[in-house]
Amino acid sequence: MRTRRSACGWGALLGAGLLALASLTPARAQARPPPAASSPSTDAHDVLVMLRLAPEHYRPGAGYGGSYGDRFSRSARKRVAEAIAQRHGLSLVGDGWPMPLVGLDCYVMRAPQDQPVDAVVAEVSHDPRVAWSEPLRIYRTQGGIDSDNDPLLAAQPTAKAWRLADLHRYATGKGVKVAVVDSKIEVNHPDLAGQFVADQDFVASRPTAPERHGTGVAGVIAAKAGNGLGIAGVAPGARLMALRACWQVDNGSASSPTFCDTLSLAKALHFAIDHRAEVINLSLTGPQDRLLTELIAVANARRISVVAAFDPGQPKGGFPASQPGVIAVAAESLATLPPGVYSAPDRDVPTTQPGDKWNLVNGSSYAAAHVSGLIALVREGRASSFPTLLVASQPRGGVVDAYATVLREIDRCGGACALVARGPQSTAR
Repeated sequence: MRTRRSACGWGALLGAGLLALASLTPARAQARPPPAASSPSTDAHDVLVMLRLAPEHYRPGAGYGGSYGDRFSRSARKRVAEAIAQRHGLSLVGDGWPMPLVGLDCYVMRAPQDQPVDAVVAEVSHDPRVAWSEPLRIYRTQGGIDSDNDPLLAAQPTAKAWRLADLHRYATGKGVKVAVVDSKIEVNHPDLAGQFVADQDFVASRPTAPERHGTGVAGVIAAKAGNGLGIAGVAPGARLMALRACWQVDNGSASSPTFCDTLSLAKALHFAIDHRAEVINLSLTGPQDRLLTELIAVANARRISVVAAFDPGQPKGGFPASQPGVIAVAAESLATLPPGVYSAPDRDVPTTQPGDKWNLVNGSSYAAAHVSGLIALVREGRASSFPTLLVASQPRGGVVDAYATVLREIDRCGGACALVARGPQSTAR
């Protein structure tokens, strides 16, 4: 894996079966996790540098994006970044990215080939104009599919285990905004079209074609129900934000790895928080990161439920699953679970895929997606329902009991909230 340096200055209702058309060729579920792969090709000498700005640079009520202060203050911040780069023998890569939620501008800078990343980060971090500097870290999603073709399964794991059709009599997640921070989603897929309130790409200089992982995660959460096609999402009434922060590295197989980096994830998280997502799904894992930690803390402070995939191969399950306030979700097939970790269906999960297809997928990525959908059900009509307390096989953690979770929420609100039984209905739009 090549290391990347970056300097960031912060600135249906389930049907009885799944429709399998000749043109919608499913893939057979993989029997084991995808093979290890190297990280995507990146410049090995990029670093992130965070600049903390004085209060007068803020403009209350400014929108997200380029309006973090006026053009003069943005130019002034860039001049500071250029001076820092020159002082430390670095070159500035592109413009800065403002993140007013945490009072920082984020800049990418490139170091000479002969300088170790850690040494550059340490030197730049001691500059009084810099809040901190860090390597541009790489993250990887936690799911895959196989390349062999088999007919789709006639039912989803949640159809029986979670009593999905019964759950949809009480709630569909109607109107709950769920941010899917992932690879490029096929927003016009027949089982997903009309489910999105945002479609943003935070990955620069990479192909923009729809990708498998993000499309699959979106389908598990909110594929349309009652439309006579494919599958039913856990929360078919939810409104998705398609936030591309990851990219698929095509190695010629159906289980091509998908990667993200610190800056792309930070951009997507900032957008999700700023645009009032109620649930953020992070089906990925990687090293601890200060920038992402601060953004997750802001999300928690704003009563946003953050769900992440648990990776048993990483210390404490990897980041961000190990972060306080994050709902960590492991594969249900995992033999043992640490305290505080939940598990949900992860094997042979039919879901949406690019090209108007449905495939079988596996991995804790999709376990996390199931829980994000469940939280959307619980939060329907109750945006203040935070933190969401899941009913599971252990006092804190274990196998999630989705039906009991929803019914308990009905008891808590005494029938006064949106979670009241209703007859079968289509949620297709």
